Amino acid sequence: MSTQIPTPPSPPHVGRRRKGPKTLPRLPLSAFSPPNSGTSDRFPLPPSPSMIHPDSVVDAHVVAAGDLGHWKQEAGEVLGGRIRGVILSLQDKEPTEIEKIVAGFDIPVISVLVPFSLETAPPADPPSYLPGSAKLPTSLSATFSQIGPDSVPALTWALQHSQAVDLDIRGDVTQNDALWESLEELLINATKATEGQKPTPIVLSNVLPPPHDLTLQIVKLMNHPSYRAYQSHTAALSLFPNLYVKFLPPAWDAPTPPTPPASATFETTDSKEKREWKRRIKMYLGPVVEAFGYERIIFGSSHSSTSDASSNAGDWYEIARESFAELGVEQGAMDAVFSANAKRVYGSSS
Repeated sequence: MSTQIPTPPSPPHVGRRRKGPKTLPRLPLSAFSPPNSGTSDRFPLPPSPSMIHPDSVVDAHVVAAGDLGHWKQEAGEVLGGRIRGVILSLQDKEPTEIEKIVAGFDIPVISVLVPFSLETAPPADPPSYLPGSAKLPTSLSATFSQIGPDSVPALTWALQHSQAVDLDIRGDVTQNDALWESLEELLINATKATEGQKPTPIVLSNVLPPPHDLTLQIVKLMNHPSYRAYQSHTAALSLFPNLYVKFLPPAWDAPTPPTPPASATFETTDSKEKREWKRRIKMYLGPVVEAFGYERIIFGSSHSSTSDASSNAGDWYEIARESFAELGVEQGAMDAVFSANAKRVYGSSS
């Protein structure tokens, strides 16, 4: 006779009917807010990029035909109210005329950019408008497209006689290998020739942001050969310790998008375009910040001399400021890029 083995009892939960999904506890809203105690200052909410402004602005690239009236109108209250000085480029004006023109300005002129050529031999004697003999602070400025037999001696001379030297790059170093190699050769040889003296700042224009095709989608831009070249060239340029980069309106064959008024309650085409510009600008700004740091980027509101695109000073200030702030920078970095760096580079060395 076989003995039947009794079936073990089922666990208590087996066979019970589920009553539906388990109700999870909800966190109170206070869990997402800083405490109300005396330690609340340890949990500050990050400020909106649209609210972060430099304490003051020194515009390092103001191109004017003879007065600042048009620039003031473009600057408006937001930029104009923060201006504490400008670096001025007076187009088609002789150095002897500049002093008379600047005397009538009501904005401090920290320095005036005076053109020189990289295609001719340097003068035997320094002109009277250069530092040491001029009443008005000046800095030398030249355009660069290719290296020639006189380019290195001319830049060497400029570095020996100027407070700072601006180089406006005529072309796109991200897509023109010959231009990039020529620029690198020029910088290496000219800085080597001035070893032993106090380093003179060299300030590049038309590289931040560089010329760019707006029809190229950002997704494709991230892996595009031109963008990879930009990243590598930026890293290489940063190895020159006296090299700075101007943050100017780009040559993108389109006007700078305006900033919608604060009272706007609907999304406008202009605001969409502005956001698109900021996304692209940040892609170029990020590698420069990473390579150069905040201390070697200088804001300016006018296009480089090699660009024929239109831009409004106030609109560019808003786009540049918000793009930089959206990188998560602190107030000190904002003040450096929009004011302190320009004063240090172009201000009097005395």
